[in-house]
Amino acid sequence: MAYDFDLFVIGAGSGGVRAARFAAGFGAKVAVAESRYLGGTCVNVGCVPKKLLVYGAHVADELEQAAGYGWTLEEGHFDWGTLIANKNREIERLNGIYRNLLVNSGVTLIQGHARMTGPNEVEVEGQRYSAEHILIATGGWPQVPDIPGKELAITSNEAFYLKDLPQRVLVVGGGYIAVEFAGIFQGLGAATTLLYRGDLFLRGFDGSVRTHLKEELEKRGLDLQFNAEIQRIDKLEDGSLKATLKDGRELVADCIFYATGRRPMLDNLGLENTGVELDDKGYVRVDDQYQTTAPSILAIGDVIGRVQLTPVALAEGMAVARRLFKPEQYRPVDYQNIPTAVFSQPPIGTVGLTEEQAVEQGYEVKVFESRFRAMKLTLTDIQEKTLMKLVVDAKTDKVLGCHMVGPDAGEIIQGLGIALKAGATKQQFDETIGVHPTAAEEFVTMRTVTR
Repeated sequence: MAYDFDLFVIGAGSGGVRAARFAAGFGAKVAVAESRYLGGTCVNVGCVPKKLLVYGAHVADELEQAAGYGWTLEEGHFDWGTLIANKNREIERLNGIYRNLLVNSGVTLIQGHARMTGPNEVEVEGQRYSAEHILIATGGWPQVPDIPGKELAITSNEAFYLKDLPQRVLVVGGGYIAVEFAGIFQGLGAATTLLYRGDLFLRGFDGSVRTHLKEELEKRGLDLQFNAEIQRIDKLEDGSLKATLKDGRELVADCIFYATGRRPMLDNLGLENTGVELDDKGYVRVDDQYQTTAPSILAIGDVIGRVQLTPVALAEGMAVARRLFKPEQYRPVDYQNIPTAVFSQPPIGTVGLTEEQAVEQGYEVKVFESRFRAMKLTLTDIQEKTLMKLVVDAKTDKVLGCHMVGPDAGEIIQGLGIALKAGATKQQFDETIGVHPTAAEEFVTMRTVTR
């Protein structure tokens, strides 16, 4: 049978665009349908604009440190509108780049909501297209718990377009998005409270990292309230919001921001027409080659619920394109030792196993930890501490995990990710000459076992 396209991609986010571009480069006839914005969550309402806001919030730290280096500065004034306008201009530029990447690769770009009407057919705005392969790459969507007043809260989607910076913010959640936005709001001048229903945020991260970040955020004056959960939200006469907690307490704020999880975006996708099955958590069920339960349909990225990170979606998109249209270049995605960063203030960088994971997996571990005040702060009154940690297999000397909380953690951890991927040992770390004076050299100078 002759199809209109060899590959029809639903969703022009990071994974979908990567798969489409490379499939077209391998000679396939490819279409991409997108109903919202090119670049997906990451470019538009995720990692890119978030990092720009983090940079904006971090300027306050630089201004505070400047006096120790002899700079006398007039009192600064922050304008939220200017930051958001500049951010919007940059996102529009990136949207254009994504459009050019697709079009210049020979991909047919179709704007509109795509719905599958069969295992080899997609309908967009009343027009039907046939395809030998369909790739679902529709990403995720933030969700707010079903409580009275939920419509009064915002999520990350709306936070990037707030007209004004709220004076008082409640951030709800214990994951990295909640921690990052709490730092953004506080750093830009809002009185910020972070509420989390558990004992300590960032579940799944190394215990030392979680505890250290908690201490540093408290030093900065962030109001952390654990074992706290909102029962309802009400709007007061003056326009502010009242959050009633399950323990009976009431908190008043100008903005309540929820970062309590994301769901796969599968709305009106036509899955019922295809034989595609979902797993018990609502994600698209796929095998190791991203094949769904429908032979002609594949899925990648946040909709499959594996590692929900932009670089992982990119790798999955590349793997799909190669397997379908350039099999001699195919290699599976390696989900081990994926470096990642949390752009909290201070930021986190981590790669490999946490101490807890290593113990659970049966390793006999040696732990090396170092806490120190960064050199940059020595001429200031700021008492922030950096944490660096190595988790080592005591039997083989192999480094199992590297963890950091402190300035430039994300930049530093990228290089360590290569070392762990290569199977580096603690001896090789020790024999590597450090770059002096830097914080990064601490990773190759830790000699004393902490425990």
